[in-house]
Amino acid sequence: MRHAKSSWNYPNTADFDRPLNERGKRDAPRMGKLLEQESLVPEAIVSSTAVRARTTSEAVALASGFAGTIEFADELYAADVGDYVTCIRQRDDRERRLLIVGHNPTVEELIENLAGEDERMPTAAIAQIALPIERWEDLASNANGTLVNLWRPREL
Repeated sequence: MRHAKSSWNYPNTADFDRPLNERGKRDAPRMGKLLEQESLVPEAIVSSTAVRARTTSEAVALASGFAGTIEFADELYAADVGDYVTCIRQRDDRERRLLIVGHNPTVEELIENLAGEDERMPTAAIAQIALPIERWEDLASNANGTLVNLWRPREL
């Protein structure tokens, strides 16, 4: 998932600290409800530590009925695909459904690397990828996964 829409109304705010704008505050819970309706509530959520990603993941977790604790990972901010893959490879194999909340362009590049699909990921979009692996540690940057679904808030 790409974080929800952030605000640019605070010119003296560092990129890391930008909050969600009104659209972002509306879309994040909508996407959480979508996960609940699709029976795709994650078993684990890992989010970038940037304010806009943290706020997105918290709103999605609450709206979806997620029962766990969100893990915040510094390495998902200003990261490349390799950083995301490394983060995923470290997950517990009992977590079969994982939600990563991050940033573009890396989220789009991750989808392309894992599923071979070049898709646009606007803010708050969620891509569902099925991976042909049994253990997270087996994940490679070119996993031959399948893009099962892609939800963009404006298309809902």
